[in-house]
Amino acid sequence: MIRFGVIGTNWITERFINGASQLENFQLNAVYSRTEEKAIDFANKYEVQHTYTDLQEFAESDQIDAVYIASPTALHSEQAIICMHGGKHVIVEKPFASNEKEVQAMVDTAKQNNVTLMEAMKTTHTPNFQLIKDSLEKIGPVRRYVANFCQYSSRYDKYKQGEVLNAFKPELSNGSLMDIGVYCIYPMVALFGAPDRVKATAYMLESGVDGEGTVTVDYPSLNGVAMFSKITNSELPSEIQGEKGSIVIGKFSDMDDVKIVYKDGTEEALGATQNDNTMYYEANSFLETIEQGEMENPVNTWENSLATIRILDQARKEIGLEFPADRK
Repeated sequence: MIRFGVIGTNWITERFINGASQLENFQLNAVYSRTEEKAIDFANKYEVQHTYTDLQEFAESDQIDAVYIASPTALHSEQAIICMHGGKHVIVEKPFASNEKEVQAMVDTAKQNNVTLMEAMKTTHTPNFQLIKDSLEKIGPVRRYVANFCQYSSRYDKYKQGEVLNAFKPELSNGSLMDIGVYCIYPMVALFGAPDRVKATAYMLESGVDGEGTVTVDYPSLNGVAMFSKITNSELPSEIQGEKGSIVIGKFSDMDDVKIVYKDGTEEALGATQNDNTMYYEANSFLETIEQGEMENPVNTWENSLATIRILDQARKEIGLEFPADRK
């Protein structure tokens, strides 16, 4: 049994817990929040006894083996490093951190303390993603990767009314690229590695972050396009285009509704039966990595995380998006 503590008391933490709780070796044992009231309320929901408002005390607790971090991106690196120095294995919500410098510091700390560190990008652990990866040769050679994830945020309505919530605050290293765009970019890196060139455009909000944008990349033999938004919706699928056909992905955030459309028009369904909560797969992979005594997950590798954050850094440079974290 691996005893977990969680940092962050929001909906995504609840979804992670609900997915991980399907695993026999997962046990939620502690909750950290900056406010005691929130920590206790969240802990009571899951019948957890141990709550903390002091991060150092939480990191050094003998009631915790591993930590799931779902705080604002600007806090990821510092919180992860403190927890790893406390001897805890750590899984951190995407994006891993604010910039490459922070990600590298996290990786270095994992090595120093011989603990597991993994970015919580769920899609690359789904059965359908593996099917996509295995099917590339059926459509190859691949010439274009198009990832589309545009999801109107309910927080944008409040933003337009004059209330800037966390999702649109640069001081928290947020915005469309970081919150949504990473879903498009990380799987591309997992499939094809680091690109040779990165370009980006975006619609910038007055708060200082991007509301929507597009990142284009070049590889030696293919081009990639990532379209993302927190201020519009899109009904368009994503696809990986090859000379023999295309892999079409209906719901990119879960790698759901997947098929191959060959150039002669024939179709082949690729969809595996997946857990309704796709965060189950990342939780299972993280736990397996801990049990195997490995510091680095074989799917969500440190190099994948570093390559992804480098793309995000370059894209931010292109659109003029700077975070306070960049000046530290």
